[in-house]
Amino acid sequence: MRNFDPGYVEWLLERSMLDHARKLTKRYVGQGRFWNNPYAEARPRAASAIASVWFTAYPASLITRDGETVLQTLGDPSLWRCLSAVGVQGVHTGPMKLAGGYRGTTYTPTVDGNFDRISFDIDPAFGTEEEFVAMSRTAAAHNAIIIDDIIPAHTGKGADFRLAEIAYGDYPGLYHMIEIREEDWPLLPEVAEGRHAVNLPPAVVDQLKDKGYIVGQLRRVIFFEPGIKETDWSATDVVVGVDGVARRWVYLHYFKEGQPSLNWLDPSFAAPQMIIGDAMHSIDVLGARGLRLDANGFLGVERQPAGPAWSEGHPLSVVGNQLIGGMVRKAGAFSFQELNLTVDDIAAMSKGGADLSYDFITRPAYHHAILTRDTEFLRLMLRTVLDYGIDPASLIHAMQNHDELTLELVHFWTLHANDTYSLGGKNWPGHLLRDHIRTEMYERLTGENAPYNLRFVTNGVSCTTASVITAALGIRDLDAIGEAESRLIRRVHLLLAMFNAFQPGVFAVSGWDLVGALPLPADAVRDMMADGDTRWIERGAYDLGNVDPEATHSRAGLPKARMLYGPLPVQLQDPDSFASQLKRLLAVRQAYGIHASRQVAIPDVANPSVLLMVHDLPDGRGLQVTALNFGPDPVEETVSVPGVQPGPVVDMVEETIVGDVSPAGDFALRLEGFEGKSLRIVSAIPQT
Repeated sequence: MRNFDPGYVEWLLERSMLDHARKLTKRYVGQGRFWNNPYAEARPRAASAIASVWFTAYPASLITRDGETVLQTLGDPSLWRCLSAVGVQGVHTGPMKLAGGYRGTTYTPTVDGNFDRISFDIDPAFGTEEEFVAMSRTAAAHNAIIIDDIIPAHTGKGADFRLAEIAYGDYPGLYHMIEIREEDWPLLPEVAEGRHAVNLPPAVVDQLKDKGYIVGQLRRVIFFEPGIKETDWSATDVVVGVDGVARRWVYLHYFKEGQPSLNWLDPSFAAPQMIIGDAMHSIDVLGARGLRLDANGFLGVERQPAGPAWSEGHPLSVVGNQLIGGMVRKAGAFSFQELNLTVDDIAAMSKGGADLSYDFITRPAYHHAILTRDTEFLRLMLRTVLDYGIDPASLIHAMQNHDELTLELVHFWTLHANDTYSLGGKNWPGHLLRDHIRTEMYERLTGENAPYNLRFVTNGVSCTTASVITAALGIRDLDAIGEAESRLIRRVHLLLAMFNAFQPGVFAVSGWDLVGALPLPADAVRDMMADGDTRWIERGAYDLGNVDPEATHSRAGLPKARMLYGPLPVQLQDPDSFASQLKRLLAVRQAYGIHASRQVAIPDVANPSVLLMVHDLPDGRGLQVTALNFGPDPVEETVSVPGVQPGPVVDMVEETIVGDVSPAGDFALRLEGFEGKSLRIVSAIPQT
């Protein structure tokens, strides 16, 4: 315990996000500009019309020129020429604002890849505010946009959390932070030497709930790790407040201990003020046209008479997202959500909330298809999207991102655990179907079959897209990959890219995908994984622009990953490279407006490895069929599209006629192993 220093408050206020937001928002009072844009409803198709192909960066992994910042590299016109050539229309930077915390006045580094934000300022490790603005302008010069992040559910342990701890003003109202009476301190574990907080065991959480302090245990513990995080609650050490009172607080953190959760329904409404201020700073100061809402499904939590707290699918999350989404649209931008909850939640949260949603519905399913060479589960999930009235054009169909390949399959675990689903000729209750899919994927993706991929706590698997493919191909030793194996990996990679790109919505591709990155050896990032976070193996550094071929690490210290395909400038000189072939696919996608089409059917198939998606192209251009073979062997399939007139079937990529629709509305199709085709039925009657 330390004595309180009054000068500490001023030091903290200078760094407070809430104080910054309150000052920033004063400039908007009474401005007519906020009535010039529609804002009440989500506008997914308007958002994807601005930019339907995104490059998703991860700042810590980007290799830069010597002496150059990440933002200077991302704003380099030569890189933008390459990205534009491929077809990129927007760059999602990933979180670039300062993150981590303070112990006294000493800065402590981020604990979750900059997702524990403590400031509106750009992290000096990535560059400056001026460089961010310059990057936005370079993007605009290439008819593209920048997409930034806000994090509505939590912060790091920065100035705002420290002001809350010392009970300054309304700052305690920012967080789910509860003062524990001194007579109950014996219930709380002691904080270890050198630590600031201690995670509470389940029994202590139950006791605190019984005493009326907190809402109790949550349904699931994200980042669960025995002895490190067994519940979503931690207790601080004794802290002396501005009033001289010594307190111990218990606070909620859905994620890591250093990510205290925000309280969206405190009478101060301090959290909404801070988050809206952050959003306006990104849009109006930095020049972003879009914002990711990270962890936006965790804004509401409520005590239940029995069992765990109501913390997922809570109506307050819907309301909070409507406030954020509406404000962002009022300011002339759009937002998207990375929401790994049930399909019900994704549908509900999209009503007036974020304009776009990350496609967590089919992401694990298309990986399951390539691992098992069977598309039945993928077809089930694609049909589920349509069954819930979700427009596929509202989804961001993505390759690898900074997170694990999530296998939580929350939809089948919570609301639909006892619903019946048909798969493989059997009927499954949702929870057993989930177990079956997870078992299959863990077995094929990790352990003896693929020792280079690692489990990520209870959530999923840490891997790159390339290492999903190597596991699917039965490659156990990544060092054994030669030219022949690399060509096959590239072929499968293009198949997965085609699945994501040749349907309505946004297509997102990461730097790891573009260069064909393999995961890092675990020993190379052993220190970073000390808390059980194995995702660091998939975040290897990569040299996208060929700016420093001799570099072994990124500026952030991440080791360079092995790149099967190489940097973009080199790839674009080779017509057979991954980037050049992707460029060709995306040009067809753009020319025919596939991103703006409407999905009308997911037909049954005779061959289990085949997937068919039927889309009504915009502007009366007919029907388009995305046909994909997730298996290694050639197949012949009959495609049936009722209600269309006889006419030619055109391969849109090769620009050749490959068949004819019969009077019955079907045509024959042949696919080679791991081949994808985009077919247009020229005579098709547009669907309604």
